Amino acid sequence: MAGRTLALIYGSVCYVLFLVTFVQAIWFVRTMGEKRAASGGWQTALLIDAALLAVFALQHSIMARQWFKRQWTKLVPQPVERSTFVLFTVGALQLLMRFWQPLPGVIWEVQNQAGRVVLEAGMWLGFGIVLIATFLINHFDLFGLNQVWLYFTGKPYDPPKFRTPMFYKMVRHPLYLGFSIAFWSTPVMTTDHLIFAIMTVAYMLVAIQLEERDLVSIHGEQYQVYRSGVSMIVPWPKGRSKAQA
Repeated sequence: MAGRTLALIYGSVCYVLFLVTFVQAIWFVRTMGEKRAASGGWQTALLIDAALLAVFALQHSIMARQWFKRQWTKLVPQPVERSTFVLFTVGALQLLMRFWQPLPGVIWEVQNQAGRVVLEAGMWLGFGIVLIATFLINHFDLFGLNQVWLYFTGKPYDPPKFRTPMFYKMVRHPLYLGFSIAFWSTPVMTTDHLIFAIMTVAYMLVAIQLEERDLVSIHGEQYQVYRSGVSMIVPWPKGRSKAQA
């Protein structure tokens, strides 16, 4: 019972750290245009930023793959595998936010007050889509709380069934849609913010290919039918999907 209690405490702590980091990440994106560029060379700052984004991309992509999970769970107990993934993600994000280097130059700065309000609202809309999308597909399972709770109560874990609720009827990856809207909706687009937005979108496009390979291997023809009928990120008509809601 002690091990189950420790797993529940561990998973709960990881979840709280995620919540704190998520709020910090919103503020990080929101205030990128307010940060002053460092006095050092822009080349060094650019390399640091690229390295920080690479650390997050590699951590997030490798640890999410099925082949890695099979090996990883030989060291990390299955009930806390997802919580550990969340903890490593929190670490990568904290590293990125702590050491991110502003770069000189402003790509655009909207002076019109109405335009600024619209872009500011777009950022909040994007992050709102992200948060809602996590609850549509089982928020607590996504961040490991469901797994440690079931382990604590002695109940078997049953992975979430494939469903396409709400946003998922319009796009296959509403999480990435939300992040894209949030990252590009800014009244002040600085050079480093632009690089951040471009690199994160590029990463998401690569991550989608990796994720969908796993989804096809897990859900088979059901996901293939869904993929053929629903667009990837941009919500435009692609055909009629037979995937079940």
